[in-house]
Amino acid sequence: MRGAALGLPGITALAAAALVFVLLVASLYRRMVYADRYRARVLAMRRRGDGAKADAEASGSGALGVIQGLGELVSRSGLLSKRTLQEFQQTLVVAGFRGRGALGLLVGGKMLLLTLLPALAWLLLLRNGGYSASLQLYVPVVTAIAGLMVPDLIIRSLRKRHIAALEVGLADALDLLVICSEAGLGLEPGLERVGHEIRVVHPAVAEEMTQTSQEMRVNADRRVALINMGKRTGVESLRRLGGTMVQSMQYGTPLSDALRVLSAELRQEALNRFETKAGRLSVLLTMPMIIFILPCVFLIVGGPAIVKLLQTLRH
Repeated sequence: MRGAALGLPGITALAAAALVFVLLVASLYRRMVYADRYRARVLAMRRRGDGAKADAEASGSGALGVIQGLGELVSRSGLLSKRTLQEFQQTLVVAGFRGRGALGLLVGGKMLLLTLLPALAWLLLLRNGGYSASLQLYVPVVTAIAGLMVPDLIIRSLRKRHIAALEVGLADALDLLVICSEAGLGLEPGLERVGHEIRVVHPAVAEEMTQTSQEMRVNADRRVALINMGKRTGVESLRRLGGTMVQSMQYGTPLSDALRVLSAELRQEALNRFETKAGRLSVLLTMPMIIFILPCVFLIVGGPAIVKLLQTLRH
């Protein structure tokens, strides 16, 4: 009755007003989405430009700032040789830590563990009592050595994980770089675009691509930046990629064809590694089968016979 009272003109006006309202909401939502994307890209560019500064500010507060300051003090004091500091820095770079405060955090963490762990172990031994003098001497020494080795073990584990992430995502990045090259993008914008697009799936590869693009803008010779891409990480695949790009620039060969061949080679190598791991499964499963499966099989097969034999002997 209410709809009939409104009549056809009223219903048409309400429908038009509702349509206008929906269009306005959709337009506002679209603008909000674009604004959020624009804000996110601006923040990403600022982080790219001021990455080292942001890392320094982030690591310069609280307990991490104290550890970093201690590490920088020890590094500047001359207690560690320049070669040792360079090895630490190279290990951190390969593990994916590129900030300025990473070396200070590593050295400071090692110094703290070197002093705190033996002190805590010695206090625990004194509190409990009843231990020999030799044990009270050996335990702090062992904990001091452990304090020096634990950060290295952690960094090595992170390094292996970072290298594995690079090897997994490099083939996909090369496929995107081939598409960018065939679309008409140059090498620098192509690397930057690939780093932006693949950041969510393969952040380690995206970081290497973005840093290489930035180094190519700064260096007068772009080949130096491409060669540094392999030296920085020590990954053979990135070294081959840098060499392929350098040869393409030097001899004028099509970059897309070279990248396509390299991507196919990397995928074939990954497939060979998977097949090798699959071939080792039969050997690796031998001991679990002997320990866990065969006793159950023997119990199921021979269990009833043993039970029957015991019942017969009782009678």
